[in-house]
Amino acid sequence: MGYAGGHQEGPTYEDLLDHSEAIEVAYDPARISFDELLAEFWDGHAPAETMWSRQYRSAIFVSNPEERAAAERSLARAERRLGHVVHTRVEDQGTFWQAEDYHQKYRLRREGDAWRELQAAYPDLDDLVRSTAAARLNAWASGLGDAKQRARELPLVGLSGEAQRRFR
Repeated sequence: MGYAGGHQEGPTYEDLLDHSEAIEVAYDPARISFDELLAEFWDGHAPAETMWSRQYRSAIFVSNPEERAAAERSLARAERRLGHVVHTRVEDQGTFWQAEDYHQKYRLRREGDAWRELQAAYPDLDDLVRSTAAARLNAWASGLGDAKQRARELPLVGLSGEAQRRFR
């Protein structure tokens, strides 16, 4: 979790300047294509909603001309599929600024046992924040994902049976 899309230096949650809240996705194009990531984005996104603030605007931040072209094609497909204008914009990422520690895995932090177990497994907060396990658990703590996915993946995240029960 962090801030992207702006030009000013050093945004914070209290002073976002011209940035928006965003996530940065690091991926290996040998394992998953940018087009496949875009398909996942659109699958879990409500593109018809209008921007109600710059902080929470709907955007795909791109790093290069190839990503921009792919994102614009995917946006056009979404508009054709939905039959109306999509309010998601394709914008240059610029510098990605990591959000303050207290914003990282916000929902997961409220899951006491699970959060404590992850802190023990990942003593370095940056490692915890970047872990796939924490990303999945944070999404599930936010009510995202389906029951089949949880049942399949929950045993893989390394939590005790007691901590896993919360996510079932």
